[in-house]
Parts: sequence; structure tokens; C-alpha cells
Amino acid sequence: MVTYGQFIVELESKLQSLGEEAEALKIVFKELKEWTLTDLVTSLREPLTTADRELLLSIFEQLANHIPAQYILGYTYFSEMKLKVDERVLIPRPETEELVELIVRDNAPTPLRVLDLCTGSGAIALALKKACPDWEMVGSDLSADAIAVASENANVQGLAINWLVSDLFDAISGKYDIIVSNPPYIAQEDQGEVGLNVLASEPHLALFADENGYAIYRQIIEQVSDYLKPTGKLYFEIGYKQGQGLVNLLNQHFPQKRVRIIQDQFGQDRMVVMDHVSV
Repeated sequence: MVTYGQFIVELESKLQSLGEEAEALKIVFKELKEWTLTDLVTSLREPLTTADRELLLSIFEQLANHIPAQYILGYTYFSEMKLKVDERVLIPRPETEELVELIVRDNAPTPLRVLDLCTGSGAIALALKKACPDWEMVGSDLSADAIAVASENANVQGLAINWLVSDLFDAISGKYDIIVSNPPYIAQEDQGEVGLNVLASEPHLALFADENGYAIYRQIIEQVSDYLKPTGKLYFEIGYKQGQGLVNLLNQHFPQKRVRIIQDQFGQDRMVVMDHVSV
């Protein structure tokens, strides 16, 4: 007799040897079974059923092929929302929730025009609209596939957002109080720092950027004055090595503005903010 616990340990050991996160197996299994944590713990000494053996093997094979847990499930959680994610969009990271929290703290909930460039799954735009319903929110992305996912997420959440397929500002009009972007920023030479499941499954268009990761930032910065109000604010999520380089780039183009680097909960440079406050 093989128990759930014995079989799970066996599969987790194999995942570890493949460089994958062993814990993902239990997480996905519990979610697909719609079990509580107590249900899972209670099952570990129980005899494994044939159906659940097949389910665990199916999950294992997908994880072993470097498919992220969120893509297997078809959803992830972000700012207390359950969002659809698949191979058309990046999986939103917990650090991005900190960017949303920063923007909400920094700004009044009164009516503002807000643009989320490179929106992907729509996570940032949706979380901001949920927190500040009076904000007029626009989310744009170069990928029509990503916009389709974002639109579906907005419908499920019951949030009204104007979605646009746009190569950065190409389809954007008007001026905004806030422009936020979590663009592709991983340098091509830093691929070795990226997990196997990210490289194998997540869209490279949304991950990597030329010019040592600064290409999209540079393009936004060179055009943003046409779309940001004089008192507007610009928020970027960044790679942990990019803070000072991005500050230098912003200072070159906007010497009169205040630019700040803000660290995430792990003490890594994670956000850069430019606002109208004089230096």
C-alpha cells in the first residue's frame, strides 16, 4: 500500500533533482482537489487512490517540463484577486503588489487619469482600479494576446478599464496624472539568473530587453513628456541592478524632477519614481 505522503515525497525528490521547486506539487494538487491544508495533511497517511495517482503524475510531468504551477492551474492570486494567467502573459510577482501599494499610498483616491504601460495580465491596472474606483484607468500592451487576457480578468473582476493594443505610446492619446510600467527589463546576458520554468514557459517578449535591459525604459522616458501632465508621476518596476542606471537616465531627461529609488520587502532596489517635486 502506497500512501499519498510516500508518493508525493518520491515525486518531490525527482522535481528537486530537476531544479524545480518541490513544494509546487502539493500546492497544485491541493488547489485542483479544492482541498484545505487540513485536507492535504490528513490525506498523507491515507492509501493513494488510482485517480489521484494519475493526477499527481500529470502535475509532476508538467512541472518536470518546467511549466509553472500558475500555468497548470490557469490562475494566480494578486492583490487579493484571482487572475487568469497562461502562456500569453507573465505571471505577476509579489514584488509588483508592492508597486501597487506604493502608488495607492502616494496618491489621493480622487479622480485621476492613470496609464499602465506593458500591462500583461492587467494585474497592476486591475489592482489600482479596485483600490481607487474613481481613477480613469487605461491599460496597454504590444501583445493583443495579453490584452485579451487582461480584458477577461477585468470582466471577471467587474472592473471598467480601457484596454489598448499599443506599442508603448503609439495608440495612446491625452495626458495622465500617473503613468506606471513594469516593462521587459531582463538583460539578455542575465538569462542565467532566470528560473528554468520562466525561460521555458513565460513569454520572452515580456521578459527581455536590449541595451542591458534598459531599452524599453529609454523609449518610455524619451516620449513620456508628451503624455504626462506637468504635475504627473512616473512609476517603474525595475530589476534589482537597474536602480542607479535608471535614475541617471531620468535625470538626463528631467533634471528638474525628483527621482527616487524604493526598495522591496527584501531590501532590493525594485521601484523608481519620478514626480514633479523640485530637487
